[in-house]
Amino acid sequence: MSTSVAIASLRGRFLVLRALAGWRRRFLACGAGALGALAMPPFGLWPILAVSFPVLVLLLDAPATSWRARLTAAAGAGWWFGFGYFLASLWWIGAALLVEADVFGWLLPFAVIAMPAGLALFTALGAVIARLLWSRGAMRLFAFAFGLTVAEWLRGHVLTGFPWNTFGYAFSDSLVLLQSASLVGAYGLTFFALLLLATPVLLLRPGRGGPAGVALAGLVLAGAALWGAHRLAATPIPDVPGVALRVMQPNVPQDKKFAYDRRREILKDYLELSARPSTTYPRGLADVTVLVWPESAFPFIYEREPWAAEDIAAALPPNVTLVTGAVRYDFPPKGQVSPFFNAIRVIDAEGRVLHNTDKVHLVPFGEYLPFQATLESLGLEQLTRVRGGFSSGATFAPLSVPGLPPVAPLVCYEIIFPGKVVPAGPRPGLMLNLTNDAWFGTTPGPYQHFAQARMRAVEEGLPLVRAANTGISAIIDPLGRIVALSHLGEEGLVDGPLPQSLETVPAAGRFPQIIPAMLLLAALTLAAMPLSGCVTRLG
Repeated sequence: MSTSVAIASLRGRFLVLRALAGWRRRFLACGAGALGALAMPPFGLWPILAVSFPVLVLLLDAPATSWRARLTAAAGAGWWFGFGYFLASLWWIGAALLVEADVFGWLLPFAVIAMPAGLALFTALGAVIARLLWSRGAMRLFAFAFGLTVAEWLRGHVLTGFPWNTFGYAFSDSLVLLQSASLVGAYGLTFFALLLLATPVLLLRPGRGGPAGVALAGLVLAGAALWGAHRLAATPIPDVPGVALRVMQPNVPQDKKFAYDRRREILKDYLELSARPSTTYPRGLADVTVLVWPESAFPFIYEREPWAAEDIAAALPPNVTLVTGAVRYDFPPKGQVSPFFNAIRVIDAEGRVLHNTDKVHLVPFGEYLPFQATLESLGLEQLTRVRGGFSSGATFAPLSVPGLPPVAPLVCYEIIFPGKVVPAGPRPGLMLNLTNDAWFGTTPGPYQHFAQARMRAVEEGLPLVRAANTGISAIIDPLGRIVALSHLGEEGLVDGPLPQSLETVPAAGRFPQIIPAMLLLAALTLAAMPLSGCVTRLG
């Protein structure tokens, strides 16, 4: 058999996928979505999307007798693709329910199945939008990228938003490709991932510019990599003078972290670990200026335990400021009822609280329940098991830490929202992300969270200091380079200087909504061109 005949046979086998129906069609869509999950951390196999996306394009190509049938088929393909993708990339969320399995274990099937099913509705919507703009040629890839990017943007904003694992994070493990986030942001990278990695589908139609389209996509990716490598080589990042950071990663299991009867032991362990000498700081805390602990470090309310302030004062040298996550008790803001806040607290060497900032963007079902009073009356609880849930901070405000530039404080998943990680007002000098990923063990979840936090540093041109209870803790410069890091599931210290921020805010940080909107407008225009031609011919 000649090469041309073999290629034609292979094309024919792929093109037959368009005609699949019933369970075969659903299984193919779901499998293609699940395969695409390998592009996300910790795997980072982004080229796999060059197989996953073309399958979805072929399924959207499927002929139908009416517009209603076409859109129904598109919605079905999109939903099954999204369900497979989210099931394979977010299954680890169920691990949080096993921390107290006797209380929350019964919810495991709902969390593992229902959440991907709900998120897949956005993918279904994106497929329908794309199909409305569909054409037969290469321009349908602009419709594909437009529809799915709109869906991903909506997923990041509707009902408080959950932009976890948007397709652009496929490039997050490649430092050279990650630099493009400074230009177009996470949603821009999502658009280009959809557009460029869907181009192999063009090879299935001979004589229509398929090889040229794939080659052009390859050139765009190669150009992005070369530009990223140049940016990294040509942008030295000096350190902020006089700042010596230490991030403490205690690696306390979640089932022990909030044990009130172990409160003295936990604080003692924190202080002993924090004081250890290291290669970077041979005198331990005597060489440190700012000590950082992770989210919700104390299993108690700080003001109610005077001994805690005494122990901290006895352990900290005069030159050290402690920045820690801790639950704060105060009067609830207007319209809220809980006196508890998930806070970041600044404590001096005498044990005094100098400054607080409260988490604004709370996690639904983790830190509060929608319709809190009603669901609690039915016996339901959020994962933190704080009666009444947490109250959110009134405003997203900078944090003042002695010896540091102004800080953008971000608790847990607040850092996953592109364009929403910097408070209004003067530009901060760093982002501080305190989190507790112990809920999810050593699953892919903490790796994905870390990758998203790292992308925010590149988008905003700001260094990132990240303290995670079980990892991944790190100091990251504004180009996404790791200065120091502690691995997942390890007890340890992250020591190092604070990199300076970039003098100029990257485009993605200045125009976080405008740039994706411009890309989508261009894609919409190109996708609609073949349709306008059809209308003209019909006229």
